Amino acid sequence: MTRRTTFLNLLKSAPLIAPSMLKCDFGNLHREVELLESANVPLLHLDVMDGHFVPNLSYGPMVIKRLRELTELPFDAHLMISDPERYLDDYIAAGCDSITIHIEAVPEPVALLQRIRDAGVAAGLALNPGTPVEKIAPALESCDLVLVMSVEPGFGGQKFMPSALDKLRELSSMISTETLLSVDGGIGPDTIGSTAQAGAKLFVAGSSIFDASDYREAATQLFDAASQAASASL
Repeated sequence: MTRRTTFLNLLKSAPLIAPSMLKCDFGNLHREVELLESANVPLLHLDVMDGHFVPNLSYGPMVIKRLRELTELPFDAHLMISDPERYLDDYIAAGCDSITIHIEAVPEPVALLQRIRDAGVAAGLALNPGTPVEKIAPALESCDLVLVMSVEPGFGGQKFMPSALDKLRELSSMISTETLLSVDGGIGPDTIGSTAQAGAKLFVAGSSIFDASDYREAATQLFDAASQAASASL
């Protein structure tokens, strides 16, 4: 079974709460992973920033490779970088199960998405708040995951932008039932319900988990809120 197949099988367990490791304590990374595993989260979200595509730096494949040694949880890598094609093989080798690139960085993404899939990894495409859905429409058939940014990428702890809801609703009617619709930015107990009702299945959560004293309680609260909202929208 490929990493792509394993990742896509997660859809059966939706809603999926994905802690954003951008907010974790990197000085105590092993302990953070242990706490997240104990919280029964289904995957980890890895925000990769290059200081060029976004005005901040985070970490790269060397850190992810070492993180891979600590856990078997699937890795959902979000490449907020200007030239993902140049570094793609490094992230595949580091153990990522899903790799998401940005339409703003790769305006013609189909070939690169296919390259990710050919490596046995799930292929994702993200769009920023200012980018309309029609920009990614031609590439949707090549996507295993579509990520709607509900904040400007580059920094954690930002406020959720309600305009993301219209994009989620639009995309949920355009993608296949086997494609994960994800949302990232400002996701917490007060916002996750509306995004679930709009069609999101995977919720990237940073501050709402890592600022909590109990990761398990925080993740469960988010899961329950998303589940209830999704059920109510049926």
